[in-house]
Amino acid sequence: MIVVQLLAAIFTLGLDQLLQSRYGALGVLCMFLLGVGLRARNTTCLSAGAVIFVLLMTQA
Repeated sequence: MIVVQLLAAIFTLGLDQLLQSRYGALGVLCMFLLGVGLRARNTTCLSAGAVIFVLLMTQA
């Protein structure tokens, strides 16, 4: 269980650094909204995060 949490934390930090360097603050906001939406099962946050993600991908 601890190994899974450690791997998840490392993956999250790596993804955060990648998004921050490549997509800036909107990338971090996108991942935050997607994470909150998934954990809380909040469709509003999940939808907003998905829309921001699509907008970022179309600009790339």
